[in-house]
Amino acid sequence: MKLFFFKFLLIFFYFTNSLYADEASIWLKKEIDLILNAYLNEDISNEKRFLMIEETINENFAGTGIAKFIAGNAWNKSTKETKKNYINSFKRHLALNIASMMQGYSDQKYELSSSEIDKNKVILIDMEIFSETGSVVVTWRLKQSKDRFFVIDLIVADISLVVTKRSEFNSMLKNVDYNLEEFNKILNKQNKESFDKIISQ
Repeated sequence: MKLFFFKFLLIFFYFTNSLYADEASIWLKKEIDLILNAYLNEDISNEKRFLMIEETINENFAGTGIAKFIAGNAWNKSTKETKKNYINSFKRHLALNIASMMQGYSDQKYELSSSEIDKNKVILIDMEIFSETGSVVVTWRLKQSKDRFFVIDLIVADISLVVTKRSEFNSMLKNVDYNLEEFNKILNKQNKESFDKIISQ
């Protein structure tokens, strides 16, 4: 009887997790298609496309948590206002990075090939993107909070976007003695240059 009950729990847990991951895949596909369709519509300006990406980042990425992790020790030494400005600048930086990658998009096909939930209840969804020269796999890492999903990281060729950004930002923060207020000035300048470049293309 105990063995039967144990097997039942395993089956139930697997079935529940499978439905949970499938729900996340459906949500992710909807959000991805919204952006891709904007890039296929020639009537939409580059600025509007970027603003759509920025809105998606603000709504669907765990921006505050990611920004805090990437800032490292500089976070604890900063004022509330500086942290707020940094989070906003970081989200725009992330949106600009994604918009820059999207500049070369020309109706490539993709497939959400697999999904699973790891021991930390992080949902992992593989997205295979096809081109004339082959394909690349991007793994989306999602978490659910308050009955909705949030992106917490992207893995491309086994390289974490969050970890890469933390290393990149740490080098820049080191140059300003981990002063987040000074770093914000540098980041804002970079954001403006990237934004001007994207909308002019």
